[in-house]
This record gives sequence, C-alpha cells and structure tokens, in this order.
Amino acid sequence: MSKQIALAECRSLSKSFGDKQVLGDVNVKIPRGKIIGLLGKNGAGKSTLLKLLNGLLVPTGGEVLINGQPIDIISKKIIAYLPERTYLEKRMFVREALKFFNDFYDNFNIVKAEQLLKALDLDKNMRINTMSKGMQEKLQLVLVMSRQAELYILDEPLGGVDPATRDYILDTILSNFAENASLLISTHLISDIERILDEVIFIDSGRVIVSSDADTLRNKHHTSIDEIFRQQFKH
Repeated sequence: MSKQIALAECRSLSKSFGDKQVLGDVNVKIPRGKIIGLLGKNGAGKSTLLKLLNGLLVPTGGEVLINGQPIDIISKKIIAYLPERTYLEKRMFVREALKFFNDFYDNFNIVKAEQLLKALDLDKNMRINTMSKGMQEKLQLVLVMSRQAELYILDEPLGGVDPATRDYILDTILSNFAENASLLISTHLISDIERILDEVIFIDSGRVIVSSDADTLRNKHHTSIDEIFRQQFKH
C-alpha cells in the first residue's frame, strides 16, 4: 500500500528578510483530516510560515509542497487562508463581500456563508467600516470557512472576540470543514483552542522545537498543552 502524500509539507524551509533569518530549517508535514495548532510566542515566525504555506512569500531556502507538488495556481485553490490582519475593503457592505468571494472562488458556498452570518449575528446589510474588530473577524472567518477547501490556514482567528464567542466560533469551525480537510490554526490563546487540537507544532525563534500528536504530548507530560507550552517558553 502506497504511503499517503501529506496535504502540505515543508522541507528544510528557511526565510530571511535581509540579514534577519525568520525561519530556519523547518521540516513539518500537515496530514489530512487533522486540526493542528501552530503555537509560539509573538515574533517566533508563525505568520511567516503560514504565508509561505499559502504562497504569499518565496522561501529563501527549502521548499513547500502542497499535495506533493510545488505551490501553483491549483494549490492556491485548495487553500483557504485567514490572515491575521483584516484585508477587506472597509467601505464594502457585507453582502458585497459575499458577492466578491462568490465571484472570485469557484469553491465558495454563498448559501453556507449566509447561514453562518445569521448564526454569528451578522447583518449582511452592514457596512464593514461600521463593524467592531470582533465582528470583522467573524465576517472574515465566515468567508474563509464557506469555501470547500482542503486546507484551512487561520492566523490568530480569535484575538478580537470575547471568550463566549470564541467557543461558538470554534464550534463553527469544527462543524464547517470536510472530514478529509485539515485546519492549521496559529494562536497564542492555547487554552481556548486546546480541546479541538489533534496535533501541535511549537515554534521558537524560527525553528520547530516540538511536533507531536496532542494526546501523546499530554500523556507524556501529564498536563495540558497550555501548561506544556508555558513550561517550554518560561525563560
């Protein structure tokens, strides 16, 4: 039986901006059907890694493979990416943002998007610049999760919302991606997302220091992922 190709893979990946190396010799595999937490302190290189996986940056060394192939137009179609900062045109109405995504992505499900808007209490007749940061984050999440993607990459999706809404959003994420799809989520709110994680990657100063199944890591240390992270990064 042939070994299944990883959905995404980084091989000896490095990225520098001028003299500053942000990532060095990163080797990770993203299997299918998993929720993976990319965890690290601010400035550890998380967002840079996500941008490389999404083809928004060019590696200084090494390579990124999506379904065993270098990043190209096809790989971009199967990745749904939520950046850390809002990218929506602020003067747009929510309904216009939906139409834009529907026109731009052939895997966008506008019916699903409208259902999610309703579930998250968002009015499609609102103008984006009148919405709070938390509401804008919800909208971006709706747009990303309404695509029938194979890999969802979420960069700090919960930073601007209150704890009660975080739980609701996590449940929304869980119930809105296909069984064989994977989700890579970068966050510093580890205790909030720990319950949904299948695997974790710890990154520090641009290098992967832990890559493990979440339950294996918990059993080995007899404590939570959040506590393991705190111990690992306490210096």
